[in-house]
Amino acid sequence: MKDLGKTIARHRKEHRLKQSQLAEKLKGYDIFVKPNTVSAWESGLSQPSSKQLLAICEILNIYDIYSEFIGANPDNPFRNLNEEGVNKALDYTHLLEKSGDYRMGEVIPLNVIRERKVYYEAVSAGNGSFLGSEDYEMYSSADIPEKADFGVYVSGDSMEPHYHNRELIWIEQTEWLEDGEIGIFYFDGSAYVKKFQNNRRGAYLVSLNKNYLPMPIMESSSFKIFGRVLS
Repeated sequence: MKDLGKTIARHRKEHRLKQSQLAEKLKGYDIFVKPNTVSAWESGLSQPSSKQLLAICEILNIYDIYSEFIGANPDNPFRNLNEEGVNKALDYTHLLEKSGDYRMGEVIPLNVIRERKVYYEAVSAGNGSFLGSEDYEMYSSADIPEKADFGVYVSGDSMEPHYHNRELIWIEQTEWLEDGEIGIFYFDGSAYVKKFQNNRRGAYLVSLNKNYLPMPIMESSSFKIFGRVLS
């Protein structure tokens, strides 16, 4: 093992720093020591803590801590090369990088299996039916959207051609939707999947199937947004 204090002193002098200047730079790492503490480290009277040593290494650009303070790094592929050999190996490494033929390939993420609640009782895409809060099954799949909080089944045809009867849709739970977004709603005692229209003309629940009229949301209506449709 190399002399820790002498190694710190050598690198400090290479950076043309006084002991007082090194102590001042350590303040940026929430390390407050006096210049005589740095002197004690370098003379071997005391040793810096692991936090202090890592900060010193960053300040003095000491990257290979193992080689600098212990000795030859057994994991260093250049350990048996002289300076000229190391420089040639680095030059060759740069050529390989520039060629692009040996770059690391794109990391393809693995399919993540997610598990979410799926409610048995369908939300109506027609006349509406109440969304039960306890009547559900757990559903696992890699196709569940990341933002999904739960799933429900569509009932009826008023959201065709995009959503069909008994189709499973995934919901991100939220109480706020933009004008034009599709969500699920509690409206006067029933649950619906509809497009939310909220502009100067008023607030409506709108079916995609033109055979169904928009449902106006009045001040006297019992209304709540359950979530945003993701699929």
